Amino acid sequence: MSHTQVRPWRHIERRRSRRIMVGSVPVGGGAPISVQTMTNTPTADVPATLAQIRAAAEAGADIVRVSTPDEESTAALRAIVRESPVPIVADIHFHYRRAIEAAEAGAACLRINPGNIGSAERVREVIRAARDHGCSIRIGVNAGSLERHLLERYGEPCPEAMVQSALDHIKLLEDNDFHEFKISVKASDVFLAAAAYQALAEATDAPLHLGITEAGGLMTGTVKSAIGLGSLLWAGIGDTIRVSLSADPVEEVRVGFEILKALGLRHRGVNIISCPSCARQGFDVIRTVEILEKRLAHVRTPLTLSIIGCVVNGPGEALMTDIGFTGGGAGHGMVYLAGRQSHRMDNDRMIDHIVELVEAKAAEIEAARAAARVAAEETPQAAE
Repeated sequence: MSHTQVRPWRHIERRRSRRIMVGSVPVGGGAPISVQTMTNTPTADVPATLAQIRAAAEAGADIVRVSTPDEESTAALRAIVRESPVPIVADIHFHYRRAIEAAEAGAACLRINPGNIGSAERVREVIRAARDHGCSIRIGVNAGSLERHLLERYGEPCPEAMVQSALDHIKLLEDNDFHEFKISVKASDVFLAAAAYQALAEATDAPLHLGITEAGGLMTGTVKSAIGLGSLLWAGIGDTIRVSLSADPVEEVRVGFEILKALGLRHRGVNIISCPSCARQGFDVIRTVEILEKRLAHVRTPLTLSIIGCVVNGPGEALMTDIGFTGGGAGHGMVYLAGRQSHRMDNDRMIDHIVELVEAKAAEIEAARAAARVAAEETPQAAE
């Protein structure tokens, strides 16, 4: 680590992995960590499935997975892929024909467990279809469905058994000269999943898809995923993530991005720093933050906003954010811009005013980015 690096205690040294493509999205090899989710509509219901995909993409999903358990689902996949704003992963279990049909329908990736596809010849047929149609593959190992011989050998699902399963599946693909794959070793037990991923990261240079499977509802699943995925990502492990929640897929995307934002690995939208509130607050912090989160959800430009109820920590937090508001007395507080005091604002006008400031700042940043892109494109021509 460089001694000249600013705030070296924030630095995450990411594991070196090779890069594959999931459609237009690079995974591994230093590419930004992509966020995935999965639809829960009947895949054969194309309008409903596309509506869910578009909502997830609007929330920031880079990749969306759909289940393809039957011919009706793979038949619908072609229309879904054609209209989807993001690459589609087809989730395959047991029947190798569904994998071939999904590849033919244009899926960007096939999520398979090679061990339950069937004979070696059937695995070869799936690999051939993936190669012919430009699909990548995700090897999906799950603690809840390990092979019988591994359970007999190890006695129970454990990190060693999960990694061995992954390595066996890797060999199936590599023996057929197929290398466009990523791997997951998921478990609902946070300790088991983390240990398996740590061991797998040492055993292969393939990109890793992180997830705590069957994590639970919105609250429970968010906590488990933040602990499990967060610890792995902090250690530099992971190239793409999916937060598995018994909730709307959009919530999975939001939680995924919040985990990455907290670690400084991805930046999208407004990062609100707010206090839990107490008797010192000069305005209703909890209600204000709840409203601002909804009203600023459309802003994609990375920005920091501090909303602090009083002057104990407010000015200090405002120093580190693009825009800040600190509660005071007599029904008004102080607005900070770029860490400096700017002007006072009445509490009853504060929410509308902050929304205007954030939108204006986002527009300013985007305009500067656009100008920089134009300048970069024109520079080589000027040199000629």
